[in-house]
Amino acid sequence: MNSYQKLADLQALVGLELGTSDWILVDQARIDQFAAVTGDDQWIHVDSTRAATGPFGTTVAHGYLTLSLLPVMVRTAFKVADVRMTVNYGLNRVRFPAPLPAGSRLRGHFKLMTYEAIPGGAQVVVEVTAEREGQSKPVCVAESVARHYV
Repeated sequence: MNSYQKLADLQALVGLELGTSDWILVDQARIDQFAAVTGDDQWIHVDSTRAATGPFGTTVAHGYLTLSLLPVMVRTAFKVADVRMTVNYGLNRVRFPAPLPAGSRLRGHFKLMTYEAIPGGAQVVVEVTAEREGQSKPVCVAESVARHYV
């Protein structure tokens, strides 16, 4: 995990990678739990028998499940010591270029795109590239907008 002492230190890092997360296992149990919570129980996610003959040959994680794991990934990628609170402000762009089969491991790479001072902190845009272990094509690329307060 990369550590930064002050939020203001990030301003000089625009265009650079802030960190890479630990690997996260996305197993069928997690996919099933996400389906239950969101009501998205499409067969490609939860029916292993039918999915075996589908386009991916197995069940796959929901794109929004992958996206929802960003906070977990951030926790192991980088930390800013003087930040007392972070608020998710939204997303600029989200794409899911490749599927994430059940049983895969996922990790995120976080690149700082913009830094803008705001009262009490900074608004940052971070490009997140989520990769599946053993695959070159990312499973998710998103621009995450967050407000950090010191």
